[in-house]
Amino acid sequence: MKAVNKMLCLVDGEHYLPVTKEAIDTLNNLEHIDIVATVFIGGTEKLRDDSEESYSEKLGVPVQFAKDKDIPYDLIVEMVRTYKADTVMDLSDEPILDYPKRFKIACKVLNEGISYEGPDFKFEPTTQYEIMEKPSITILGTGKRIGKTAVSGFVSRLIDNNGYEPCVIAMGRGGPEEPEVVHGEKLEINAKFLLEQSEKGVHAASDHWEDALMSRILTIGCRRCGGGMAGEVFMTNMKKGAKLANEVDAKFAIFEGSGAAIPPIKTDKKIVLVGANQPIENLTTYFGPYRISLGDLVILTMCEEPMADDEKIKNIEEFINEVNPDAAVISTVFRPKPLGDITGKKVLFATTAPEGVKDKLVDYLERNYDCKIIGTTAHLSNRPLLRQDMEKYMDKAEVMLTELKAAAVDVATKDAIAAGLEVIYCDNIPVTINESYPDLAESVLNLVDSAIENFNN
Repeated sequence: MKAVNKMLCLVDGEHYLPVTKEAIDTLNNLEHIDIVATVFIGGTEKLRDDSEESYSEKLGVPVQFAKDKDIPYDLIVEMVRTYKADTVMDLSDEPILDYPKRFKIACKVLNEGISYEGPDFKFEPTTQYEIMEKPSITILGTGKRIGKTAVSGFVSRLIDNNGYEPCVIAMGRGGPEEPEVVHGEKLEINAKFLLEQSEKGVHAASDHWEDALMSRILTIGCRRCGGGMAGEVFMTNMKKGAKLANEVDAKFAIFEGSGAAIPPIKTDKKIVLVGANQPIENLTTYFGPYRISLGDLVILTMCEEPMADDEKIKNIEEFINEVNPDAAVISTVFRPKPLGDITGKKVLFATTAPEGVKDKLVDYLERNYDCKIIGTTAHLSNRPLLRQDMEKYMDKAEVMLTELKAAAVDVATKDAIAAGLEVIYCDNIPVTINESYPDLAESVLNLVDSAIENFNN
């Protein structure tokens, strides 16, 4: 027998009341549905009075009216909580609700952990399996190429150096068929080793290999396919990876998202990454607010021109504070950190950073690591263009310095070794854009302590 679905209905005054009542009765007559209440969200064209008692009596269910002309988003949330609704069913229509307003309702409802549906749509909160037997956090993002793996590496090293003994569970579009344990704390992961893995058919630039290389801790690699509008994946073996994380010799687990996809594992706290380089409408509309609202700590990345100017950064920060006022917001940029010695060497530098920021990275490397960058390429994600760029500078370089992304192993590493170059991998470190923000390391450690406290309680 199906469990009873307690449903809150959204209705408007643009429908005649008998029509609204018939729709509610149609739902209520289904054995597995119980209409617990309705919210009149606006419109008065076909309403004869605005008495909640009168309409409650006529519809046969409790009715709550919006108190002003705006869509009563907070009232919907209040009613969901009051009546412990499982679903919000939208029986309204244009012109009361347009697409942006419906997405805003969807974000509010999904953040309550229930579904929002209408005649031809249904949005559900992402799956969150309750599996973990140790404290854990999630690192998720509002999009791809905003620095999740770099932040994951920073967080992993930080909490490992402070004695928390973490492991990382990452899901990627090139991850293994079965969850794969990589002992980053034991293996000597270098260019030759990764090239050997690549030649065996392993996607050696997958996120969990990068985590293992950059953080030198145990990582578990998983795969996923597909990414829904709210972050659900079509297929992933991360549930198996989480069970494996319970068994390995680690005391704390970090789950790393992929693109805008959210790990389907319930954790104690969440870090949300927001890319300042993203179109602002992707953050302020659709399911941007839903993802942002999940964060206990929000890290804004790519906060520099040409990716974002000061005004855009300020606007994004203000929006995050409006949507998620309880979360700390820290704005950052990424700066390269070679994992080997490049002092006094001629370097060919491969990065995923956009063309407009390359000069800043080159200047940073030359000033801080006393090297000479003789050429750069921003085409790690484009194999033909990457090879073209490398051919221009290969005979002048001594070292191939590359991020561990996309074609970093099967093209950049392979071709550089074949040409006699030394290959050194490069991490990216998040750095706050000025001293007015909370300390990033301290904020992360506080979050980890809160996660442990939540788990123990």
